[in-house]
Parts: sequence; structure tokens; C-alpha cells
Amino acid sequence: MSHRKKLLAISIVASLCISGAAFAQDSTQTTQQQGNQKPAKNPNQAGGDKQTTDLQGVTVTGIRASLQQSLDTKRNADAVVEAVTAEDIGKFPNTNVAEAMALIPGVTIDRQFGQGDRVSIDGTDPSLNLTFLNGQPVAQTPWQYGAQPNRGFDYTMLAPELVGRLEIYKSPEARLIEGSLGGTVLMHTLQPLDLPANTIRGSFGLNYNDQASKQRPAASALYSWHNDAKTFGIIASLGHFEEKIDRQGIEIFNYHPVSDYAGSPAIAAGIANGTLSPNALVPDEINSAYFQQTRKRDTATLGMQIHPTSNWDIDFNSLYVRENFNNWNQSLYPFTHATVNQITSFNQGKGGANGIITGGHVCGSVDDPTCPDIAQGTFDSNVRKSIVKTTALDLKSTYRGDGWTIGGAIGYSKADNNDMSQVAMEPVYGGGYTWDINKGFKFDSPNLARDPANWHIGDVAGLGGWPGNYGVFNASAKDQYAQLDFTKDFDSFFNTLLVGARYSKHDESMVQHVYGPNAPTNLAALGTWGYTDTLGGFDGMWSDAASHVQPNSNAEWNWVRSTNGGNDDPGSYLNGTWKITEKTTAAYVQLDFGSGPFRGNIGGRYVHTVTDGSGYNFSGVPILPPPAGWWQTASNTHNDFLPSLNMSYDVTDELVLRGAAAKVIARAPYNMQVNNLFLNDSVLTGSGGNPNLDPYKSNNFSLAAEWYFAPQSVLALTGFYKDIGSYIFIDSAVEQHYNSAHDNDPATFARLVANGQCTANGFCGYNISRPRDVGGGKVKGVSLSYQQPFADTGFGAVANYTYADAKLDSGGALPYSSKNSYSLSPYYEKGPFSARLTWNWRSAYLAGGYIAGAPPATTGTYKDLGASLGYKLNDNISFTLDGMNLTNTTYVQYLGTKDMPLNKYTTGRRYMLTAHFNL
Repeated sequence: MSHRKKLLAISIVASLCISGAAFAQDSTQTTQQQGNQKPAKNPNQAGGDKQTTDLQGVTVTGIRASLQQSLDTKRNADAVVEAVTAEDIGKFPNTNVAEAMALIPGVTIDRQFGQGDRVSIDGTDPSLNLTFLNGQPVAQTPWQYGAQPNRGFDYTMLAPELVGRLEIYKSPEARLIEGSLGGTVLMHTLQPLDLPANTIRGSFGLNYNDQASKQRPAASALYSWHNDAKTFGIIASLGHFEEKIDRQGIEIFNYHPVSDYAGSPAIAAGIANGTLSPNALVPDEINSAYFQQTRKRDTATLGMQIHPTSNWDIDFNSLYVRENFNNWNQSLYPFTHATVNQITSFNQGKGGANGIITGGHVCGSVDDPTCPDIAQGTFDSNVRKSIVKTTALDLKSTYRGDGWTIGGAIGYSKADNNDMSQVAMEPVYGGGYTWDINKGFKFDSPNLARDPANWHIGDVAGLGGWPGNYGVFNASAKDQYAQLDFTKDFDSFFNTLLVGARYSKHDESMVQHVYGPNAPTNLAALGTWGYTDTLGGFDGMWSDAASHVQPNSNAEWNWVRSTNGGNDDPGSYLNGTWKITEKTTAAYVQLDFGSGPFRGNIGGRYVHTVTDGSGYNFSGVPILPPPAGWWQTASNTHNDFLPSLNMSYDVTDELVLRGAAAKVIARAPYNMQVNNLFLNDSVLTGSGGNPNLDPYKSNNFSLAAEWYFAPQSVLALTGFYKDIGSYIFIDSAVEQHYNSAHDNDPATFARLVANGQCTANGFCGYNISRPRDVGGGKVKGVSLSYQQPFADTGFGAVANYTYADAKLDSGGALPYSSKNSYSLSPYYEKGPFSARLTWNWRSAYLAGGYIAGAPPATTGTYKDLGASLGYKLNDNISFTLDGMNLTNTTYVQYLGTKDMPLNKYTTGRRYMLTAHFNL
């Protein structure tokens, strides 16, 4: 990275910290006066918003006021609940809702592409926690080519300004929709009757990434109106957001034993004379990786509230999001595994028989006439287009009688990615190279390697190079639901009866077509952008890994589309096409109770789930059109009764004790329940489903003590224990499948056969990851949270720490669970100025690998520093400067131990300068 970028980052951090020490802002007096008074219960509403403080009806003017509102929700809930309000969301440096949740106790964020997108709650996988917007699910579909859908919510789709408040229910209630193992996230948009009539809000800003050296625009506008009688209101908003993603790194696909390379005379000799251990592990290719993307998000919302009478409410909400995820992924890896005979040496590191091969050399006939064949320095270039369109509509109505309430809701949501397409090619340079596990690679003849004419695409003069193909996914997801709720109040210890029923249907499908082959060429004829300038965040990388020739991405797209042979690959279609329908019928009964300082609820939820998963199940050579009998549907039915109990006791006006117990379920991601398969024919890996999976099941327990020792202040300790009776884990095993290179790239396939990886009839041993029931597991942990303003100084702080010990009963960690995590956010607010720092840290955790079929990877310790500086010009106009990932943390993954690295990425520092108006 240049000195100019470092100086820019240092100066911005310094200005934020100095401003935080220099300025303060008056806190809202009305909030201090509210203290910790408990509001009256709200009537039950369809969608699960029963008993939360009406935050949107309170005027929020600062950090301290919003923190108090969040505490009001937490303080008055019967369950273990955390909350974030609109102003607090806006005061975090963030570009999406996930990043605004980073300071909630027990919440950790995964940042594989730099932004926070996947949210873990109390040590559980993000896919096992459900999120609802205004009480309904929002359909999701993948944006990344080759990715598979799961139930975890992708928070990158939601702009922070859309959300009025959110709550995380860490202990369930019977009335809440089932399906979360760690916690249920309820998000609520702003409502017109809660805002002043003719409210106009908006913003305009620029987003800058110092690694990409690019800035992109963002803008939003909101209008809200209601009549004087507050019987009709309408709210609408528009938003546009762009951000440049630039991810640079080193990737290793997997590890294989030295014995797999015994086809090389030099390696066979090393094994024979004892200088090489056959069990030592060799990294599969050292890959210089470069991912570029300009994300664009267009959002429109429309909401209406109609209150025909004082006891009848009708609410309508709608959301439309269009996201552009077009990207270019480049990977340059000398393909050692494909040219075993050309390996001339391995360097065995420490560790003896179980050691790691840390480097080696491969010869190539292009620059070494004595070498038997070309080396295979492969440039894997993938230009991708991806447009995700999401629609969500919901209608709710509530009628309040004398001591009773009836409410109903219906909703519909759909997400489509109908042209998730990719043009791919793999130019090959045949010269020799040296590789090192920590430094990348360097070519024996750098001048030849930097000549575009020596990078061939297609089997030109025996120099290899996969001609590539054109692939397209059609992905679709749809949610529909209907719900009916009834409550009855009683003048007794059991004061409210809640009953209800819900029907939901989810449809998910994917269809894949891969067309080829493309015409042969070379990079000189195709055209290039020159040379990459990457890996500035990694010291000591060899220059060939950091700076190498790269194709012209526009020319690549046009060339593939114009020369593509249009032959639909049977294996890709059959393995990548599937459909699932999940129908759920649920009914619940809940009793709220309370007397004096004691309150809570007890209830049960009965759930009937029917899942029909369909896909092509075949053996032998794939053909098109497929025989009708290959399309098979597997059905699964589950019945679950889920009891729950929540209790709270006000020891004093300041001290609250809580206890909760519940049985919960979480269903497997949709693609896991279908007998489908996704194959990577180049590196012989893949991923598939399993139609016989049972749901995750767990008995959850919580104990909490919360001390509200001053206004806007709390010190809380929460313990949690999850006894998981059945857990689904993705495990890898070798399976035999047909490789399409047998038909589309005979030269490359011949090398695979020569290396013993495939048979002449087209079948290869793929390392396939599939979900499997692996028995039980346990999550034991505790979280400590603290927040407090420091009198009238303008200073304050929010902090939390979480310990989570998550393990399978058979041994091994549970995915996405960090044993230790903490966050700290000091703030300073007075007069027109405000400043806030946010520091998040989490210890290592298990996560998915880089590509389909890669082994589960351990993600190393990750830290994130953000800062926000604000200036309020007047009551109508304000400005903010936000910085994110200010330490430019390296995202590191390894296989078991740090001696076996897999992936290392940097994504750059991000800055946002925004002007806000509120009329």
C-alpha cells in the first residue's frame, strides 16, 4: 500500500480521536426524566411484536436518548432481549444493519468480503438464526456464482436507515416463529403515525475504499405524512447505495499427502531415501486471488397505516430492493497437482512424518527443453453478472375489544436472480516456477511469463489452457404466510391468554446451465489490462504473485459470448438443478403472568413441517434430455412440540433477575435437504445435499441479572446453555463423479488420468462435502454488558464481553462460534459535535472453506476498528464522517493449525462522508 494511503488513514483516525476528546453534546433531558419507568403492555400484534416499548413514538435526538430507548425494551421484556433503535443504528459507522448489531452482547459478525454480512448469536451458526422484517420473512437468494442458499439472513441488502428499531430475542416465547437456535431478530421499519406529519429526511454521501482507490455515491430520501386525526398515514422512501469491494489475498484449496505426488521421479526418490515423508502434507496450489466488485443497492419502500376507529388498526408495508453484484474474480495458481511428473523438488518443513511441505519447484518445457511437458501456471478468470431483485409485501389488521384483541396478517416475499451468469477461461503459461507457502510463487523466466502471447487459451500447439465456458444460474425463492392471533386479558395472576396459528410456504429452486466450449486464443490476441498491483497488505510476497498479466475483462466477456459453442453440459445441468417446497403449520398457546415484581410467560408451540426436495439422481454418464425417472422427490415430515418458559423478577427498581427455558428447533439450509451436487471440475471438489436430514433440536436455558443503576445505564450478566440433541455438520468424503473436461478439455483431462486422479471413461475422485447428522453438541457461555453516560460530561461508553464454549459431543468445534469476543464503544456528544469509536474483537472460529467442497476452515482472530464523527449545523442539516476497518485487518483462515494456511485477504479501509437533512 502506498505511503499516501497510510497517511490518509492515520490522519482520519487522528482527527476522529481528537474530535472525540474535544467536543461533547447535550443529552436529551426528557430521556433522563423518563429514567427506567416501565410502560404499559402493548396489545398483541400479528408478527410477534407484542410487548415492546413504542420507540418510534418518542423523539430521539442523540446517542444517550437512543441508548435509553434500547434499555427500556430490554428492561420491560419478559424474555432475554437485546434492542437497537434507529438513532443508535445511525450513530454506528456502518453500511448495513449487520454492522449496526456489532455491539450487542453475544453477537459476532463474519466479514469475509470486508462488510458485516453473517450474524452469529450466542455461539451459533448464522444459518440457525432467523430474521423477520415487520413480522414476516424476507426471501433471499444467492448473489455469488456457485453459492448455495441458506436460512441465514444477508444483512447487506438492508440499508440502516430503513430500520426504526430491532430486537433480538435470545430466549423464545411460544408466540414467536420457530426456527432459531441462538436468537430471533425482529426488525421494524418506521411507521407514518409515529412521525410528525410532512416529515422529510434524506442524505447524500460518498463511500471510499483506500485499497480500491475508488469512491462511490449514496443517497436516500424519506417522506411521511398523516392526517390531523391520525387515522391515516403514508410513508415512502427511496435509497441508492454504491460501494467498491476490493479483496486481495492468497488462497490454498486443500492439502494432500506427499504420496499422492509419487508419480514424480524426484518425489518418489525422496520418499525412497527418507528425505520426504509420504505422510507430509502438500498445499494444493498457492493462489494469488483478486476479487473486484462495485455493489449497487436500490431500495424503495411504501407503507400505510389506516385506523378507521380507535380500536381498529390496518397496517401495510412493502419493500423493493434491486442489488447489482457484478464482479470479477481472478485467481492465478501454478497448478502443481495437475503436473505431477514435472515436480523436481519439495521442501519439507518441520514436523517430520506429519509435517508440511513449505515449497517446491516445477519445471516447464516452455523454458526448459529437458522438462517432459509444460508446467501449468493457470490464470482462472471469472467475469460474473448478478442482479438480485427482492420484493416483500405484508398486510396486518388488529381489532381491540373490551379486554380482548384479534389480529391477522398475510405476507408475500420473492427474490429472484434470473441471470446469475459467468464467463470463465483459464489461460495457461507453460514455464517452470518455484512456490513457497508464505511468499507465493515466482517463474523461472519472468520475462516470458509477463508476455501475454505466452498465455494460451485452448489447446494451441500442445500448450494447453482451458478454453472456458459460459454458465448461468436461475435462482428463485418465495415466501408466503398467513397468521391469526387472539388475546384475552384476565384480572388474575395469569393476566393474558394468547393463542394463534400460522401457515407458511417456502419455495426455493435453482437451475444451472453451462455452455461451451469457447474458441482458442491467447492473451495477446484477446487484450489485457496490463499487470495487477495487488497484495500490498502482505509483506514479503514475491513479485510474480503480486504483479502479473491480467486479461481485459470486457474483452473476455465479449469473446466468450461470441465464440461459445453453446453445448449445454449435461453434468452441470443435472447436478445444479433442484427444487424444494417447505410447508409449515404451527399453533401456539401462551399465558402471560405477573403479580407485583414477578412476571413472565409460559406456553407451547406445535409445528408440523412437510418438506419436498426434488433433484436429479442418476448414475453413469449424464445425458440431456434426462430420462424422466432421474427427477426424484424425497419427502420429509416432522412434528415438534416446543414448550417455553420466561420469568422475570424485579428485586428492586434497579435490579432484575431473569430465567428462561425452552425447546427449540432450527431447520437445515434449503440446499442441504436436496440430493443435488455442485462440482468444481478443475480442482476436483464439490458440495451436495442430503434429503434425509432431521432438524437441529436443542434445549436452551438462560439466567440473567440486570442492574439499571442510573439513567441510560446498565450492568448485565447473562448465562446461556444450549443442549443440542441433533446437529448437522458438513463433512468431506471422496466420491466418484463424471468430469465434463472429458468432453470439453481433453488435454487437461488426459493429465488428470495420467496423474491417477481420473479414469479414462470420464470419472474422477471428487472431494465432496455433504451435510450429515453427527450427533449432539453443547454451547455453554456467559455475556457481560455495560453501558453508562458519565454524568453531564458528554462522555459515555458501551462495552460487552461474551464467552462461548461450543463443541460437538464427539469432539470438535461448532461453526462460527468464537470462544471469546468483546466490543468497546466510547462516545462523546455535546453541542453540535459528536464522536464515537467502535472496537470489535473475536477469537478464532470454524467456518466454511473458500470453494465448494473445501474442508472446513478455521478463521483466525479478527479485529475491527470503526469511528464516526458528526457535526450538527442546525436542526435540519448535519454531517457525518465514518471510518470502518481502520486497521485494515487481514482475514485469515487455516486448516486446523496456523502451519496449514488456507486463505488470507485484505479488503481495505472504508470511509463514508454523508450530509443529512431532516425537515
